[in-house]
Amino acid sequence: MSLIGKSVVRKEAWSKVNGTAKYTGDYFASDALFVEMVKSCYAHAWIQSIDTTEAEKIGGVRAVILGDNLPLIGEEVIDRPPLATKKVRYYGEVVALVVADSYEIAKKAANKLQIEYEPIPIVNSPLEALKKDAPLIHENITAYKKDEGIYPEEGTNIINRTKIRKGNLEKGWNDSEFVMEASFSIPLSDHAAMETRTVLCEIISEEKIHIVTSSQAPYMVKKIIGRDFNISPGRIVVETPLVGGGYGGKASVHLEIFAYIASRAVGGRKVKIVNSREEDIAVSPVHIGLSATIKLGCDSNGKLQAAQLQYIFDGGAYADKAPHLATAGAVDCTGPYKLENITCDSLCVYTNHPYAAPFRGFSHGEVHFAFERAMDLLAKKANIDPLAFREINAIKPGDTTPTQVKVNNSNVGNVKKCIKKLKVLMDWDGGTIKELGKDLVRVKGICCIWKNSTIGPDASSGVVLTFNSDGSINLMSGLVEIGTGTKTVLAQILAEKMRMDVNKIYVRMTVDTQTEPEHWKTVASRGTLMAGRAVMAAADDAIRQLKQMASIVLHAPADDFEVGYEKVFLIDDPKTFIDIKDIAYGYVYPNGNAIGGQIIARGTYMLRGLTNLDPETGAGNPGPEWAVSAQGVEVEFNKRTFEYTIKKAITVMDIGEVLNTKAAEGQLKGAMSMGISWACKEAFYFDENGVLLNPQLRTYRPIRYGEQPEYLVDFVKTPHLEAPYGARGAGEQGLIGMAAALGNALSAAANVSLQSLPLIPENIWKEKRRMNM
Repeated sequence: MSLIGKSVVRKEAWSKVNGTAKYTGDYFASDALFVEMVKSCYAHAWIQSIDTTEAEKIGGVRAVILGDNLPLIGEEVIDRPPLATKKVRYYGEVVALVVADSYEIAKKAANKLQIEYEPIPIVNSPLEALKKDAPLIHENITAYKKDEGIYPEEGTNIINRTKIRKGNLEKGWNDSEFVMEASFSIPLSDHAAMETRTVLCEIISEEKIHIVTSSQAPYMVKKIIGRDFNISPGRIVVETPLVGGGYGGKASVHLEIFAYIASRAVGGRKVKIVNSREEDIAVSPVHIGLSATIKLGCDSNGKLQAAQLQYIFDGGAYADKAPHLATAGAVDCTGPYKLENITCDSLCVYTNHPYAAPFRGFSHGEVHFAFERAMDLLAKKANIDPLAFREINAIKPGDTTPTQVKVNNSNVGNVKKCIKKLKVLMDWDGGTIKELGKDLVRVKGICCIWKNSTIGPDASSGVVLTFNSDGSINLMSGLVEIGTGTKTVLAQILAEKMRMDVNKIYVRMTVDTQTEPEHWKTVASRGTLMAGRAVMAAADDAIRQLKQMASIVLHAPADDFEVGYEKVFLIDDPKTFIDIKDIAYGYVYPNGNAIGGQIIARGTYMLRGLTNLDPETGAGNPGPEWAVSAQGVEVEFNKRTFEYTIKKAITVMDIGEVLNTKAAEGQLKGAMSMGISWACKEAFYFDENGVLLNPQLRTYRPIRYGEQPEYLVDFVKTPHLEAPYGARGAGEQGLIGMAAALGNALSAAANVSLQSLPLIPENIWKEKRRMNM
């Protein structure tokens, strides 16, 4: 019986239910020292002096660490001092570490540090960063070492500009009957994972640095510490247990650097750092912000003719992953539509804000909010139903993307089918606005989305399988279980390939970089594709070895055997077989002679055919496939108070093939909930000095229990032929369009054009009042 599509219970489910599941915080030992981070109280200031004398006098203080003589660090751009030295660049930036016997002592000593600052003017938004007289966050922006494909601009705050140039824009405007132009803004926000960032580090000897961390990218931790501190990577062992949510925020390497520095300063002793919720929000990497200007044109039939786009991403004080986020926004800048004439400039700029990490959707939620709101505005101007407008322009096989990749039946989903299913689920033809009386209306809003994954052309994943003596299999992958259930899906893929009981596959949930093969990062909805293909390759290796052993024992050619049902049997005579358990550890002949040994199989997979983008046109193949969705919301809106309740949220996704039905539905519904929360509630508020005003969950307010709408999920199945059993990535897609769909619904309900997040009643009221002035 096939396991594809079955709702297999997650492998780690019982341990999470009974409380035995271990997270990073559960690894802390009583002999660990405590580390307190000393944070800047200014967003931009020169550091005049730091006096540690009084702090060092306190009993129980083991070390006070400053940033002198530390190398620059970073992922895509090496631009970040581990501890600020000459100046601070955002409120909450860490300038010193105190290592002590207890948290109370470390906190007391931190308060004794005497730091003199000279405040300097700040850059408080991405638009301010582009002004000619804007303060420079980094004075020598072109001097930093950086990855290929990042283009900083001397004498500015622009760390990267990605260009898309396709077709003839002048022709596009000439062919356009209707044209709209508008600007949109999205503030920085937080990932708000249940588990705050947590790390433990111990330098055991000259041969081993042991780090336990709640990270989505343990191999990147190993790479950055090894590269930037000139340490052999073999010495660094990074362990990641179960992770209590990440959403991209734990893909950045941050606390791990502090923990290594702190352990080194106290002779290698074990140290631990646990972010408070306030530190997780204000100090560690955040969700990127965006300012966008969209100009769109269509002909009299509603066909899109031209797009002129500018996306300005708020990368914060340091680059980290923000330049790549801006590139990803450019790659899919137009949504899933056919458009032949495009100019797009996607910029990543430095500001005096906390620096940005990836966030679920990897800049696509931000770009789609702006573009899909523009689509509704253009449809209104052309007097075309917004859902029909999208169906007219839906991309299809044979069309080309903004980066000039020709799409086919495999590498792109079926947008029109998603739209048609959404139309039925929302009863779109039954009307989009319904008066309920007493100032209440019920309104519908929709959007379409797509997402590719702009990851490095050399990203790879590896899997190792070891057989047990009873024929069961241990599966080891460097993929991190961050709550997605992907490791259970890997077990399903292996069970399907081996034609065996999934309960006889044991998946290692923790990751250890010394013993498990590398998986690039647990991000980008690429775990199932990359690790899944590695599993299939490892299964092929195991099957080859099993057939070879059976051929020796049963005296028949290896090619004449099949593997399945815990046996190796002859294709034309299944009654001639040997149990896998009898050869999993080799085979012993009746006379005592033995051959073979434990079956150990391996498989690797690297994405194929990817290229870098042309720096002038953006042409290139950025990722393996475009997953597409049509999404909608139904909202009850009070026209007098501007309060509203989201009643339904709907996603129809072309998932290729559903591997685990309940897991896929859960991923989409969870992402939809997160997207709604971000759209209607979540935002950072900075004062004129760049100080974050709401770094607590009582003032930074995600959606709460009881505020959730009804969630509906349906699927279209257009297989991605490169992927295991045709499955497309589905970890992020549910989030991407929620802000746009909600913005479209509320704009129709209030009869205004809402162009900024968050969509709180006060902001709707302000826009309505502005229009009536």
